[in-house]
Amino acid sequence: MNYYYNLVVRSSIALLIPLDLLLYILTPLTIYPIYFIMQLLGYNPKLSFDAILIGNYSLIFAPACIAVGAYYFLSLLVLFTKDIKLKDRVYCILLGSLLIWVMNIIRVTILIVVVINYGENWFELIHMTFWYAVSGVYAALIWILLVYLFKIKSIPVYSDLKYLYKRSIFK
Repeated sequence: MNYYYNLVVRSSIALLIPLDLLLYILTPLTIYPIYFIMQLLGYNPKLSFDAILIGNYSLIFAPACIAVGAYYFLSLLVLFTKDIKLKDRVYCILLGSLLIWVMNIIRVTILIVVVINYGENWFELIHMTFWYAVSGVYAALIWILLVYLFKIKSIPVYSDLKYLYKRSIFK
């Protein structure tokens, strides 16, 4: 496929990904597994579309709890990276999303158990630790793993800009 056509398609897809649609798809994919895990752990949860009720707690899942930003960022990294075959792009996004999903299910389950058993102070401490430290490191590790597994040699955005500059009148 022509490089310029490929660049326009990749960029258009990246810029047109509807975050509301991602949230709509990812919310049940996140909440239902957590609901079932909480049932298995014996917490007797009640389910709503965007919340789980356990005892006196109404646990509402905001977009950040669903990790929509992480899935979107992963998609942008993959789409804005030059020289990845279409099949590998799809597999990168699927594998990266699966890894984000699994860790997010674990993270949210831990946070729910902590808030119920240890209170809101411990919840806030652990939540902020996940939010500020663990999530960023985990996202970076996912990208490094994908680069290694799919033998990606290009740098997101930079490789495209370098290619375009070499073929421009500014060279």
